[in-house]
Amino acid sequence: MTPHIKTITLGCRLNAYESNIISTYKNNFKNKNLVVINTCAVTSKAEKEGIRIVKKLKKNSPHTLILATGCAVELNRPLWEKMPEIYKTIENTNKLKPSLWGLAPQINNKQAIIEDAKHLQILKSNRNQTRAYIRIQNGCNHSCTFCAITLARGNSESVPSGSIINEITILVSHGVQEVVLTGVDLTSYGEDLPGNNNLGKLVKKILKFIPELKRLRISSLDAAEIDLDLLEAFKYEERLMPHLHLSLQSHDDLILKRMKRRHSTKDAENLIGTLRDIRPNILFGADLIAGFPTESKEAFKNTLNAIKKLDLTFLHVFPYSPRPGTPAARMPQIPSAIRKERAKTLRDQGHKAIYKAFNNSINSYQNVLIETKKSFGHAENFLPVKISGKVKINNIYRCKIIGINNNMLIGEIDESI
Repeated sequence: MTPHIKTITLGCRLNAYESNIISTYKNNFKNKNLVVINTCAVTSKAEKEGIRIVKKLKKNSPHTLILATGCAVELNRPLWEKMPEIYKTIENTNKLKPSLWGLAPQINNKQAIIEDAKHLQILKSNRNQTRAYIRIQNGCNHSCTFCAITLARGNSESVPSGSIINEITILVSHGVQEVVLTGVDLTSYGEDLPGNNNLGKLVKKILKFIPELKRLRISSLDAAEIDLDLLEAFKYEERLMPHLHLSLQSHDDLILKRMKRRHSTKDAENLIGTLRDIRPNILFGADLIAGFPTESKEAFKNTLNAIKKLDLTFLHVFPYSPRPGTPAARMPQIPSAIRKERAKTLRDQGHKAIYKAFNNSINSYQNVLIETKKSFGHAENFLPVKISGKVKINNIYRCKIIGINNNMLIGEIDESI
């Protein structure tokens, strides 16, 4: 039997999804000790981590054949191609082409261009999991001044709905309980497809045509806009989970303008307020950048105060990292020490925020999907829960929250659902 390919993944859920697909491909090289590293370029730290891993891997296993792909490789191909540890680099646009790995194309849906990485969907990778990430979109049409990912992934490309529904149907038939829709800019889903398509319509289709799917979750959205169909789905579809991660980056209007973000602070406040009105139990997360060029003490304070003001629960905080070729890299920079200090302050506030959500959950009833043998899982609002008592992995239990321990809620089984 030909071995499958081993992968090392850095970065986002989209990278993780793509690595899962690559790991199902058959190794067609003579050297069967093959590893693909899927790199990240969201920060310089992420880029350096990829290089460090490659050097360490080659040192510990000299005969390993290392192939490199991902955003860091795409943005600095000469650097990666010159590394003696790297056998070959693979373009982002090519990394999901079956022919590259000697795998025959697989036809999922007559609407999809199967040999094209923009639409390729491979189903084996997420089987036997409780939660599966599904790429519905790739790339971005916008030009935020701090971001190099658009350079690495190109313009927005949507996966046809038929292909997505087909993939989820097969995953559900293999026992997957929860599906998470992922991409670079989910808000733009459908703009490049024929007909009247948007993210909300896709969500409604998935829930309509796959009634067996217990949970549908959206990974991350731009705060600039949410279509009316998606708002309706959040209001009426209980299987659409009450949890949303927003790409806020800042909560100061001048900094947002200099970031070239498409939303204002008022837009973010209105969006969160609207969603809370129609789905009172929803929890929000947010991406925040600390120390963006020209960020004053007052601007930083506005972002810090927004954690309480907007009642944010899950924070992804990054100290600003200049990315080569981006406009923000040419702006007056905040000293690195101040960036790190501000990031720590935001994270500390984020820690308080999640414990506020924990405390608010005591004595409430939550439906928890068990994901590990240690009785750990997530509630519908994505709070982490450990259930006391005997439970089965990949089952959903209604439980009463009775306490907090080790940064998670403790639940007591009420019933299996």
